[in-house]
Amino acid sequence: MTTYQFPPELVLPPLREKTVYTIASGDLRLSANSAGWSTQQQLEADFAAAVNRFGFEVHRAHGVDPLTRHGFIDSQRAGMDVFRNIPADAPLVVVDAVWQYSHHVLAGLRSHQGPILVVANWAGDFPGLVGLLNLTGSLTKANVGYSALWSKDFTDAWAVEKVGEWLETGVILHDLSHVRDLRELPDNEETRLGRALARQLTTEKAIIGVFDEGCMGMYNAIIDDELLNPLGIYKERLSQSALLAEMRTVSDAEAQSVRTWLDNAGFTFHFGADDAADLTAEQVHEQCKMYVAAVRIADDFGADAIGIQYQQGLKDMVPASDLVEGLLNNVSRPPVLSRDGSHELYEGCALPHFNEVDEGVAVDALVTNRIWTAMGLDPATTLHDIRWGDDYDGEFVWVFEISGSVPASHNGGYDKSHGLRQPAVFFPKGGSTLSGTSKPGEIVWSRVFIMDNELHVDLGRGHAVELPEEETQRRLNATDKQWPIMHAVLHGVSRDQLMARHKANHVQVVYAPTAEIADNAFAAKAAFFRELGVHVHLCGDVAL
Repeated sequence: MTTYQFPPELVLPPLREKTVYTIASGDLRLSANSAGWSTQQQLEADFAAAVNRFGFEVHRAHGVDPLTRHGFIDSQRAGMDVFRNIPADAPLVVVDAVWQYSHHVLAGLRSHQGPILVVANWAGDFPGLVGLLNLTGSLTKANVGYSALWSKDFTDAWAVEKVGEWLETGVILHDLSHVRDLRELPDNEETRLGRALARQLTTEKAIIGVFDEGCMGMYNAIIDDELLNPLGIYKERLSQSALLAEMRTVSDAEAQSVRTWLDNAGFTFHFGADDAADLTAEQVHEQCKMYVAAVRIADDFGADAIGIQYQQGLKDMVPASDLVEGLLNNVSRPPVLSRDGSHELYEGCALPHFNEVDEGVAVDALVTNRIWTAMGLDPATTLHDIRWGDDYDGEFVWVFEISGSVPASHNGGYDKSHGLRQPAVFFPKGGSTLSGTSKPGEIVWSRVFIMDNELHVDLGRGHAVELPEEETQRRLNATDKQWPIMHAVLHGVSRDQLMARHKANHVQVVYAPTAEIADNAFAAKAAFFRELGVHVHLCGDVAL
């Protein structure tokens, strides 16, 4: 008779009465987790105090690792192990004070049966708000129910009331009255253009070159082929090791020509002598090689856009890819010749780059590039983190900030842009940013996301404002001063409405020269997405 070894049945601990269980999802990198641990501890204490007001206790479901000396869940396996000790029906809170890798906790949250709340502190020093938006966007894609809440310290009346609402009902309701589904579209030149460009995409088809998927745990940033292909968009799956190999074939003279072009355009690099702490000419030289290599690989595969993962793995081999990404998204950029030197690649146009291989950004950037180009507008577009924000002069002004680069035209040109070393805590081998303050002007903002197993897009209008230099510097110092910043005002969308609705850590922005032209381009973009079969949602005050 054969004897089989059956696995032991997992028995979860019993649910504690009037107890809220908390977990902390963190980064993969020890340096980042160590840097943010004290801020995380303060947020957990603030949130626990709010919960205690209602006669509930807080039980932290995992402790501090004696080796790493922080209490973050720092891997998918660690997250699975933590959930083995959480009652399946417990009220569960994910407390985010830092950037977090959503897949560290996604397995446990998918199967959790109790109410889920994601909270973050309203602060810019660490990207907890960005982490919250990534996790909630990932949960939306995964069809997992949740609530979300944010507060400076969870002592304000609004946040305390919302904590009580969740403890009583298991749900927090936010005002989403700024969102409405697109109904009818006017029949005009702009909407006809959008529909025609969409039909061209579905028939002639486009390729996005993906240099390794799944950057930094962003589950929401991966769009399955079954949703992507009906749009006429297909993936070319590339490896960042191929990018490194191609960099070795780029000559020093070719890299120097890129650097010379930037110098002649008036771009300023802030160099220092210490490679471990400062930006050096050698780091930029390597980035110039990466730029040439990326364009050549894109041309090899006929890619219409590319995305470099840019952190894990690559950061330990070469300087950051940020300078490369900003250059690619600008029409005016250093020329790259074919390997035999016979012709310029992607001459006279941007090669859209979807930073951090966010495929929602890839779809958006392709659509934006084609509409803005067809309308004779500057198609330079970029994503930003929804990092933080604060009131200024009677209105709420967002800090939109991406970790390294924007197209130079967003800053007003290369002569108004500059390069600083990427922080060593994230990028041990350094590399230049393409930084600056985004110029004032009209913008269209958007986000492509997955909800109910289908593609959706939120579209809105806004404008970038110019703030005094001291206020700009205050905001940079409160976040990451090395990174490019946009002072953004969204039309008809409040702070809490955006946080409650937005389904990603990233928002896509593009400029238009006037409000009228921005409205026209907005209509074309809505028609483009509608023609593709994407669910279109209008956010705030828009002309449609």
